[in-house]
Amino acid sequence: MQKLFLAFLLIGSVLKSSAQKDTTKSLQEVIVYANKFPTLSKNIIQTIGVITDKNLIQYQSNTADILTASGQVFVQKSQQGGGSPVIRGFEASRILLMVDGVRMNSAIFRSGHLQNIITVDNMSLDRVEVNYGPSSTLYGSDALGGVINLFTKAPQLNNSSKWKTNGNMIYRYASGQNENRQHIDFNIANHKWAFVSSFTNSRFGDLRQGNKRLAAYPDFGKRLFYVSNENGVDMIKDNRANVNLQKITEFDQVDFMQKIFFKPSLNTEHLLNIQLSNSSNINRYDRLTETNMGIPIFAEWYYGPQVRNMVSYKLNKTKLTGYFQELSLNTNYQHLEESRINRRYGSNNRDTRIEKVDIIGMNIDLLHVDKNDEIHFGMESYYNIIDSKADRINIANLSKSAIPTRYSDGPTNMAYHALYAQHTKYLNQNWVINDGWRLNFVQLNAQFKDTALMHFPFTEAKQNNTALTGNIGIAYNGNKGIRSTFGISSGFRAPNVDDLTKVFDTRTGYVLVPNKDLKPEYTYNTEWTISKSSSLYSIGASIFYSLFNNALVVDKFTWNGKSVILYQGVLSDVYATQNKAKANLYGFNVNGRWRIMQGTELNATYTYTKGNYLNQSKKMPLDHIPPAYGRFGLKHSNKVWNAEIYSVFNSWKRIADYNLNGEDNEQYATKDGMPAWMTFNFNAQFVPTQDLTIGLGIENITDLNYRHFASGISAVGRNYLLSCKVNF
Repeated sequence: MQKLFLAFLLIGSVLKSSAQKDTTKSLQEVIVYANKFPTLSKNIIQTIGVITDKNLIQYQSNTADILTASGQVFVQKSQQGGGSPVIRGFEASRILLMVDGVRMNSAIFRSGHLQNIITVDNMSLDRVEVNYGPSSTLYGSDALGGVINLFTKAPQLNNSSKWKTNGNMIYRYASGQNENRQHIDFNIANHKWAFVSSFTNSRFGDLRQGNKRLAAYPDFGKRLFYVSNENGVDMIKDNRANVNLQKITEFDQVDFMQKIFFKPSLNTEHLLNIQLSNSSNINRYDRLTETNMGIPIFAEWYYGPQVRNMVSYKLNKTKLTGYFQELSLNTNYQHLEESRINRRYGSNNRDTRIEKVDIIGMNIDLLHVDKNDEIHFGMESYYNIIDSKADRINIANLSKSAIPTRYSDGPTNMAYHALYAQHTKYLNQNWVINDGWRLNFVQLNAQFKDTALMHFPFTEAKQNNTALTGNIGIAYNGNKGIRSTFGISSGFRAPNVDDLTKVFDTRTGYVLVPNKDLKPEYTYNTEWTISKSSSLYSIGASIFYSLFNNALVVDKFTWNGKSVILYQGVLSDVYATQNKAKANLYGFNVNGRWRIMQGTELNATYTYTKGNYLNQSKKMPLDHIPPAYGRFGLKHSNKVWNAEIYSVFNSWKRIADYNLNGEDNEQYATKDGMPAWMTFNFNAQFVPTQDLTIGLGIENITDLNYRHFASGISAVGRNYLLSCKVNF
């Protein structure tokens, strides 16, 4: 890490000297959608990360890997088919995922680790925006750590009344996981109608981890065995001949998108957006590596097919008469399915828990613009209907029996409603003030029908939460590329169905039970940024702090007066989510970019986060806090080819900084924690003609064995990549 800091000092000194050579040119203005309407980034107080590099977006295994490769977001993994982003120490249900303006977070988004982001096909993406820090004013509950906005390819009109067709075909192969992906998208359009279709078929084999291990941990991550069921009998298979192959991590996924765009007049646009994603079964690799006295705990533990179906209709109107000049209406419906199936080693009892969620949503946004002001007013409503089922099947005689459902098994629903307003004031050409408020109404109604299995002390849980959140900030945009912002904001998150009604063993001997007395979480935040940029270079830094009140943390609990209960045949300690903590989170980011020569650029980013909470006057590490992480790279581009050498790195996460009651998964780390690591990577794209692009790359060139913090699966070892893109 010392070398990294020296690199930053070197970049800083170079930029300082370069400032004498280039003081008049400035970067091209960047358009972002953080305020839902297109806005110049310089008028946004909040830090926004924008990923538009098509090579970075389209030539990754999934959307989570885009964030990892960018170095801008930390990502946790429990299996190959997953990826759980962390923004400023917040993860899962405390950050908000959006796709094409539609809220992806459902009422069963858990506080642990999520893989839902991979249901958005990265090959259909056009851009990714990361809103760092609380975004509760415009986006509501769950956006405590920030928002990841995913924007898929938009239909493109043709200037002529004649129909025109163009498209792309992409093939990608990666040796590290025997990945085969085929993608096709095409755009058919005239001057009023446009249709864009996208289809991706993905197949991933078993993931091979790196072979180069630290001397202190020579066996870390080795896959010594796996379980196979042969003729109805569980067999432990010896894998010592190929310990780096993480057996039974393979999975498939199919993604489809169809957009229909109609522009009947200059000021009116209609868009129908259909997205379908479906995976095969995905083995929970970390749970399948657990043993007790040398015997596997599970013979089977996998997620059933993960389904995300979405239909949305969006209306945009501009140049309206009256106070508001622009209107955006988005109505949408989503159907989500996920399931968890497990069977203990040597047992015939296979337990299946299936969750289905139907979501109806609507957003209305209105924009007023005059000479010195912009006023954005909006209304939002999302209604979740949850269906949770569970059963046990004896695989020997196919008999069925009842087991506790993961969530409340009776009628369960959750609704999010809000009114919000955002105001931007242009004081002069250099100063901008941004302020806003949001009034939140969140309702939850959960009914527990079968209470006999868990001896529930209650049959229903209801909540009605109201909260007012706001933000205010100021930005200075200097004439010579100097920019600084300062903002304060409040955040709000209401307990959802997962927080309040879940029954589950997140690890053996540990069972989580419902707590109907939960209250909302609140954050109070401040952020300061400063940057200097031009066409030749940029350098910037941000410092952030959050006070986290009423924080929901998992801690020891009693169930019917008992601290230990029998669950799934295992005597387990009882835990529950509780409002027991007051936490502090803080950190910083530094980043730089230097154009060495025409087409050649050096870039780097580094993020540090720290979090602690007080529980009954005892200071403890907050979970989900990643180690320091970042990226630096050297990239060259011209008309015929582009190439980049880059490194992604994480620092140490010592075991003393783990939250042992939370979601940090210390059981999948070394005895000392998660070691620091740094990978070196190379990718290049060759464009021999305007219709053909050939991509070559090597990830993890040194074949290092490493894991991301809180992950239960090791990252890919040396990975050879080949891709081919044909335009038509």
